[in-house]
Amino acid sequence: MDLDFYQYLFYLIILYVSVGIIYLFHFYKSSKTINLPPGNQGYPLIGETFDYVINAKRGNPEKFVNDRTAKYSPDVFRTSLLGQDMAVFCGASAHKCLFSGTNKYIQAWWPPSMKKIMMHESKNHSSVEESAKIRVILPRFLKIEALQPYIPVIDAMAKKHLETEWSPYKEVKVFPLVKKFTFGLACRLLASIEDPKDVAEITAPFDRVIAGLISVPINVPGTTYYRAVQAGKVVRQIVMGLITKRKKELEMNINPDQMDVMTSMLHDDLDAVDICNKLGAFFVASFDTTSSAITFIIKSLAEYPHVYQRVYEEQMEILKAKKEGEPLNWEDVKKMKYTWCTASEVLRLYPPSIGAFRESKTDFSYGGYTIPKGWKIFWNAHTTHKNPKYFPDPEKFDPSRFEGSGPPPYTFVPFGGGPYMCPGKEYARLQILVFMHNIVTKFKWEKLIPNEKYKYVAAPFPVHDLPVSLEPIQA
Repeated sequence: MDLDFYQYLFYLIILYVSVGIIYLFHFYKSSKTINLPPGNQGYPLIGETFDYVINAKRGNPEKFVNDRTAKYSPDVFRTSLLGQDMAVFCGASAHKCLFSGTNKYIQAWWPPSMKKIMMHESKNHSSVEESAKIRVILPRFLKIEALQPYIPVIDAMAKKHLETEWSPYKEVKVFPLVKKFTFGLACRLLASIEDPKDVAEITAPFDRVIAGLISVPINVPGTTYYRAVQAGKVVRQIVMGLITKRKKELEMNINPDQMDVMTSMLHDDLDAVDICNKLGAFFVASFDTTSSAITFIIKSLAEYPHVYQRVYEEQMEILKAKKEGEPLNWEDVKKMKYTWCTASEVLRLYPPSIGAFRESKTDFSYGGYTIPKGWKIFWNAHTTHKNPKYFPDPEKFDPSRFEGSGPPPYTFVPFGGGPYMCPGKEYARLQILVFMHNIVTKFKWEKLIPNEKYKYVAAPFPVHDLPVSLEPIQA
């Protein structure tokens, strides 16, 4: 038995060294033939993923990029993440290049390690045309004109959530409660799911999915990635069950007037697998990114009482102009200007999505270097959000940065940009503003852990879930 083990270990080492030699030879050869961006590919197979993950878990994901821009180039450098060689684009000019170049020489791309967690694997997957249809449908359903009628629904759900989950207690943990609200709202608007038991069933595997999205992609039992892959399968089974059920209801003319994102896709006769993939991705965004944004807004309002006071005054002015029991509407949301400046400053400092991946469709040049066809690309929000060139004294919390004309183009990019800008941007904005209105007009709060640390997985989150003490505001 011992001999078999050592033989296995010996062959594994030989394989690893062989891969490394091939890897280095390919790197040396390609670097000599064309002018590739400078950088370091790290270790064979895993690249520099460990370094990226470690910095993210320390709450400082920008360090990975800052160290390399200082060493190699401020515009673009080469690395290897999540098992893929890629170029990391940095700065406002890089964002402009990528966002304006989308569909010309750049296209959307997901790392295979993420797709294995998120995407349904099927021989009958939909065509490129089906995917293009979905990119039309989502913005159509999620544009502000389509979302305006849902503002009273969001308002009612926020009020009910705060009344049942916050009001009975003197102390609460913010992050899990906000996740419960944002995910319940997503279930309601995406698939008309309102039963708390059904929402809880869908919610259960998502923590494991999120934990594995940015992890070393080693798919063996016991690893974070393995657990995420298994949880992803559970999520897809649940979502496919919802799609099948709704499809049968439509065939039997049950609730024909019910309208949500899932039903809209079924009316357009899209492939069930593609619908499942898109809904799964949207559920992940609702579970993780929006809840992270609201949590850090609550954190920041506790830390800066003068900002809280201005937000409170703006929201109370809106509330006092309404009749008792009258829900919020679009005209009310448009008045929340300073509130959105505050939310934007939080999104600048704690972007819920720190960047995205792309793929080059053809050779092109940037920053004096050639990006070959097929290369993977990563852009990072922190390269502008915390850059003093664009935001003086970048660590200072200052909502006034967003008053007037706001920051320069391509510097504030929490939702990305170009044709692949986050389709849920307006949906997220409405959730944030409506929730902020309800919480600041109902409570004051203080952090119970003054210097609580935070870390990034796919999005930032406080390591102790942001416990706060609540003080109800007297009517």
